[in-house]
Amino acid sequence: MERRYGIWVIFLIGLFFMLSGCSTEQGINLAVLKEKPKAHVGSSTCKMCHLEHFDSWMMTLHSRMTQDVQKNRDVIIAEFDEKRIREDLAKNPKLKVPADQIFIPKVDEIRYTIGSQWKQRYIIEKNGVLYISPVQYNADTDRWVNYNEDTWEKNPWLLKCGGCHLTGVDLEKQTFVETSVGCEACHGKGSWHAALPKTAVFEKRQTIINPSKLTSGVAVQICGSCHNRGKATKHKDASWPVGYEPGKALETYFKSTSFAAGDANHLYGNEFSKAHHQQYIDWKHSKHFAEGVTCVSCHYVHQIGVPPTRTQTRAAGSKQCFECHIQVNQNMAHSIHSFANCVGCHMPRITKSAESGDLHSHVFTALLPAGTLADKSIPNSCQTCHKHKNQDLNELQANWEALAKIPKPVGNVIDPIRYKKAD
Repeated sequence: MERRYGIWVIFLIGLFFMLSGCSTEQGINLAVLKEKPKAHVGSSTCKMCHLEHFDSWMMTLHSRMTQDVQKNRDVIIAEFDEKRIREDLAKNPKLKVPADQIFIPKVDEIRYTIGSQWKQRYIIEKNGVLYISPVQYNADTDRWVNYNEDTWEKNPWLLKCGGCHLTGVDLEKQTFVETSVGCEACHGKGSWHAALPKTAVFEKRQTIINPSKLTSGVAVQICGSCHNRGKATKHKDASWPVGYEPGKALETYFKSTSFAAGDANHLYGNEFSKAHHQQYIDWKHSKHFAEGVTCVSCHYVHQIGVPPTRTQTRAAGSKQCFECHIQVNQNMAHSIHSFANCVGCHMPRITKSAESGDLHSHVFTALLPAGTLADKSIPNSCQTCHKHKNQDLNELQANWEALAKIPKPVGNVIDPIRYKKAD
């Protein structure tokens, strides 16, 4: 009896310590915590509680935006053969610096890479400042091209680009927190959130930004902070929104570029983008913007598993369009495109990332030959198709106008049948 009693005492003592161990999280005064400035903690801290989200983020291009060559040389996707690189460069008749004089970094000099899917650029350090070297590898076409070969040493990378290629850039200290578009790039600085115990559920929610719980018009500006081009308003030399935090008003920190303001290098005369990372500019001109359709209506940020498409869309090609749109007719212009290729006409490949036309327009409007006839520098949807590439523009426009007319009724008018009143 005494032995059984002793076993129960030991069991209860053990249970007491076990339960005590489950509640060892120290209480934190949220008001005191908020007196300290928020700071970045890095995605490696976020994964301790959000492992599934972290794993899904690791399958996106955001996680591989910038990669550290010093830690892993395999992030360089091309072979650095100087002879071959200079041969490729020499094929460009518009070089501003002779091909044999363009600086080509040695692999040992490369600190970081940018990109891996469409193209790759290479960051070097010079006198303590990071710069993008003047050569670029285009992955799809396996060729080397020049990149700002005459001005690359005048454009410090952190100042001009770093805020959108890294997380937690500090221009005063010339530092950054992590080499990727990490969790905090979209959710905000996480030091307060990470400091609170898991049991402080509601308090933790107050200390982090969840874009899915913002109004859609505010949330989409998070995407627009980097898928954009222009100038910072809080820093005279920066080309990214210095000081912007997720959930804030982007226009306060950044002004987008435009053709009307004189930027013919990056936009066509109709304000459609010709350069990459300008999807937000295009979208602002679209009916999607007017109707409240945002980036995440078509693209996901992170989800479990391998991305189903190269561009992280919820469905492939025009199948994505049919998530919302229904093809209600087979006449007019649709009569010759009954295979439902929405993307081919309404998102023509007129934007350049690595090679001309490797990205889609995001204005979601079919560009007619008439636009090109009025301004030869503006492309049209018809000629992005290989079948019509060299076809006469006047003929293409005439064909479209003929198809776009609603056909008139054909046949004889039938006299109405008159009914007699019953007797």
